[in-house]
Amino acid sequence: WGSGQTPLSPCQFLRRQQVLQLYRKILRAIREVPAEQDRRYLQDWAREEFKRNKHATEEDAIRMMITQGNMQLQELQRTLKLAKS
Repeated sequence: WGSGQTPLSPCQFLRRQQVLQLYRKILRAIREVPAEQDRRYLQDWAREEFKRNKHATEEDAIRMMITQGNMQLQELQRTLKLAKS
């Protein structure tokens, strides 16, 4: 986010906030994973996925990725809940 970049439209700004919020939620959920090796693997995976899609600009594709990310987050949270019970 250096100088020379065009400002985000309100829609892009909101989408970016959604993506960052999802990323933080995923990392927070991963912290609950008991095994350190699994935790590290999931952190690397999440970081790579977000980095790989960093330059996506197609609105529909971004919306779809956010939806998929939320589904994966819910799956992780369900798995962690089951592991604790």
